[in-house]
Amino acid sequence: FPLVRFRSFLVYVDLYDETKPETHKGKDLGVMTMKQLYESFGLQPDTHQFISHAMCLQLDDTHLDQPALATVKDLQTYCYSLSRYGTSPYIYPVYGLGGLPEGFSRLCAIHGGTFMLNRDVDEIMYNDEGEAIGVKSGNEMARAKFVVGDPSYFPKEKVRQTGQIVRCICFLNHPIPDCGDLESVQIIIPGPQVNRKNDIFVCSIASSHAVSARGVYVAIVSTKMEGEDADKEVVPGLALLGHIMQRFTMVATTYEPMSDGNSDKCYISSSFDASSHFEGDVDDLLSLYKRVTGKDLDMNINADSVEADY
Repeated sequence: FPLVRFRSFLVYVDLYDETKPETHKGKDLGVMTMKQLYESFGLQPDTHQFISHAMCLQLDDTHLDQPALATVKDLQTYCYSLSRYGTSPYIYPVYGLGGLPEGFSRLCAIHGGTFMLNRDVDEIMYNDEGEAIGVKSGNEMARAKFVVGDPSYFPKEKVRQTGQIVRCICFLNHPIPDCGDLESVQIIIPGPQVNRKNDIFVCSIASSHAVSARGVYVAIVSTKMEGEDADKEVVPGLALLGHIMQRFTMVATTYEPMSDGNSDKCYISSSFDASSHFEGDVDDLLSLYKRVTGKDLDMNINADSVEADY
């Protein structure tokens, strides 16, 4: 691993400022491809893959032939997050991801939102123009100007299949080996390094996140299906886990909306992808916000502020 050249590259990225030409060092990242930028620092293909997939969270290699600026900004975000949180660029909610919708629900209620709990969506209601006007649950109906939901709530003619993903949930009685006995770990295996097109994701959490009993570790291995054998798809990830007490494997079909939702007032998200860092899902959420409101979500906030927006 070329540590000196790798460090030189990271220093360049850290100092790079799009508005300050003196930090560009003669490189036009709006024209130079990411592959050319890597090669200008003498980095090898394996290092390209490590940086792009494990740090910039790219899911394939198409970015290598595109202007480097967007990927460099992704790497700056990673480095900033790592320096902010100390040991990891990632944060994970105590009690699991269910804490996110719980927090949203509380904030939504403060601003006048209404919730119908323990209700199934039996039908989406439309007006004569084919626009969604609400949802029906049993004999009750909730009226709305538009309907937002994931593909499972909508008729099949409004979504199209994008593939399948496999997730393998494993119970361990030990931390993932060779990771410093850490209770939470995320490992990204670049697809090209295991003769695959798509990356394999490994995520492990434990009792410190209040998601399992003490001494029990929950590891999830996931990837996009490339063949017919789900177990074979995740073998490189499972090989990292050591002894597995119990394992559950599931395959899910993924979908995306057929339209942007402006014509029928059905604003549909895409299915969750296989990644464990949710980068693609956040991008989908930002896209959904723009489709509903017609404008980009203002993300120019001070990340160092701890004040909640109530």
